[in-house]
Amino acid sequence: MNLKYYGMSKGKKLEKAINFNKAGLKTSIMSLFYEEPTYVYNYKQLSGKIGVKNTTGQMLVSVALQELRDNEALEEVSKGRFRLKPKSGGTIIGTMELSPKGFGQVFCEELNVTALIQAPNMNHALDGDKVKIRLFARRKKSDVEGEVVEVVERAQKTVVGTVEISKFSAFLVPSKRMPFDLYIPKENLKGAKHGQKAVAKIVDWPENARNPVAEIIDILGDAGSNNTEMHAILAEFGLPYKYPEKVDEAANRIPMEISAEEIAKRRDFRKVPTFTIDPADAKDFDDALSIQKLENGYWEVGVHIADVTHYVRMNSIIEEEAFSRATSVYLVDRVVPMLPERLSNGVCSLRPNEEKLCYSAVFQLDESARVQKAWFGRTVIYSDRRFSYEEAQTVIETGEGDMKEEILTLDRLAKKLRSKRFEGGSIDFDRVEVKIIVDDAGKPVSVFFKESKDSNKLIEEFMLLANKQVAELIGKPGAHKKEKTFVYRIHDKPDPEKLEKFNHFIKRFGYGIMTNSPAAVSSSMNQLINNVTGKKEQNVIETLAIRTMAKAEYSTRNIGHYGLGFEYYTHFTSPIRRYPDMMVHRLLDRYLQDGASVAANKYEDMCKHSSDMENRAANAERASIKYKQVEFMSDKIGQQYKGVISGVTEWGIYVELEENKCEGMVPLHELTDDYYQFDEKNYCITGRRSRRRYQLGDEVEIEILRANLEKKQLDFKIVVSSTK
Repeated sequence: MNLKYYGMSKGKKLEKAINFNKAGLKTSIMSLFYEEPTYVYNYKQLSGKIGVKNTTGQMLVSVALQELRDNEALEEVSKGRFRLKPKSGGTIIGTMELSPKGFGQVFCEELNVTALIQAPNMNHALDGDKVKIRLFARRKKSDVEGEVVEVVERAQKTVVGTVEISKFSAFLVPSKRMPFDLYIPKENLKGAKHGQKAVAKIVDWPENARNPVAEIIDILGDAGSNNTEMHAILAEFGLPYKYPEKVDEAANRIPMEISAEEIAKRRDFRKVPTFTIDPADAKDFDDALSIQKLENGYWEVGVHIADVTHYVRMNSIIEEEAFSRATSVYLVDRVVPMLPERLSNGVCSLRPNEEKLCYSAVFQLDESARVQKAWFGRTVIYSDRRFSYEEAQTVIETGEGDMKEEILTLDRLAKKLRSKRFEGGSIDFDRVEVKIIVDDAGKPVSVFFKESKDSNKLIEEFMLLANKQVAELIGKPGAHKKEKTFVYRIHDKPDPEKLEKFNHFIKRFGYGIMTNSPAAVSSSMNQLINNVTGKKEQNVIETLAIRTMAKAEYSTRNIGHYGLGFEYYTHFTSPIRRYPDMMVHRLLDRYLQDGASVAANKYEDMCKHSSDMENRAANAERASIKYKQVEFMSDKIGQQYKGVISGVTEWGIYVELEENKCEGMVPLHELTDDYYQFDEKNYCITGRRSRRRYQLGDEVEIEILRANLEKKQLDFKIVVSSTK
């Protein structure tokens, strides 16, 4: 195939730098196998070949090999021994990224190569599809082209859009990126009217036809209606927007009352001072904290988590629905819960002045917040007080109020835990959050900034402690005679290439980070974040810094959590809104009773599903924020605002407004004073004649030109610029 692999130089030893993260490691492993296609290696032999000597690195090699096998790049000839999988015709598997112009790109992580797919070679592949492509011989040295030979897995089975009906035909115009409309035969409209938003399913796609044939399967309502638009956003990302009646009916049969028999089976914390701290408008309370001083001088801190799995049984209809959803979804104006409301806001919710069943992590901490002893198991609690974050913050700041001794002690311990966490390599991505206030009709009326304060950090530290301790209990070598399959929250090290590009950019502001080791990156990144706090370039630099990081995900194959600096980490503390936490509760309970390990492959598939649904939920949340931001600015056409350039592309520059963090685009064709060229390396566009440069981080003043709700897009025009 004559491809150049990252870290590979024909006939030379692979450089050690490629062992920085999992993606780089995969490409170096594949480089070795392509040099020696008939060889068989286990993870220890491969580690030696590519210069990985430490235990953590070898563990990462083992995980990389398993993933390469799953993606059909390698085959496992016997347990733990791998070789290159014979391929016919130079095919690779990757994910399709579709351009609005009709062509696509497929990135194959294992080969570190992106192939261009021209429109005639798409073979009906859509955005996000997992596809198998055959690579062509290169026409130019820099090009890799191919054709889709098989759609391995459709990313989405349905399409959301607006119905357009004419005298002779009907189409669904998709809301998401798609270079064609869906043809709807009149008999397949199912009552949908012109201008309505609807969900359609593709039923046929003749080989030579540009437009697929589809049928309407659900009518969402009139375009522009708040409920219609929010449901459309959920449907666009393949998320449910209504609850099955049978699931609600099953939940309604679960009693609120707790039997004396059940209480007798559990450790009783009802007389220990206990409280919750949550957002003021929250209804689903996952977690509570208790604290008391023990006779041995230690502080006993209980992290009490709603015992969802006591009520949601395996193979039940509620369990199946929870797994399918995998997460609650938080849009601007609503929560779409993973569990039926009776459970999420009632039976399981740790409401004040009610006895509740919990799964708890209980720690004995000394005055330095060191864990001296830990206990995990099922409990019963009684929450004495429900605090909002603002109420708890007032107690911390004034030293007065309900349960002040408990809150002040926990705050003191949390600050020591936090300090130790950063000393251990945790990165402080503590960003200001933008919140949009909507009225009863869902119309946005104001925007405010939410900053994380000590009350938020108090809860965060004890949740992190519980998650870390649970993961270490099951995952650490020596914890069990045999390794146990478990669900971890993992976060890979950043990509060295992205870090170098980021470092190049921040130098223009007089900053820099060290990239010689993962520890140096985290330490210097914290220093950078501290240095930019309060500066005009803060948001741009923090946004780019986050983009250089890998995405966290769920897996049974632990590689640690780089961002937190934890070798073992899981999600145990939010089972009302996250399915992986339910998995962790069940596995923890099984292993505490000396149960046998579960099937790794089955749980890895469940982890992948959970990660996928989490990503969809995050994308839907961002889309709802974007929609409401555009709606909020739609009556401000012609007004001028100060902003900072937050993104630069070949089609325009993005500007984030200082006043409300709303983002819009200045299309390149609006810059009529010159012909501007895109410079990807330097995050800028430059005028060919004037050499005027618009660069990421520059301050500009813009005028609102257009607000397109359908595209969730604001268009700006530059009025005043600080550029040269």
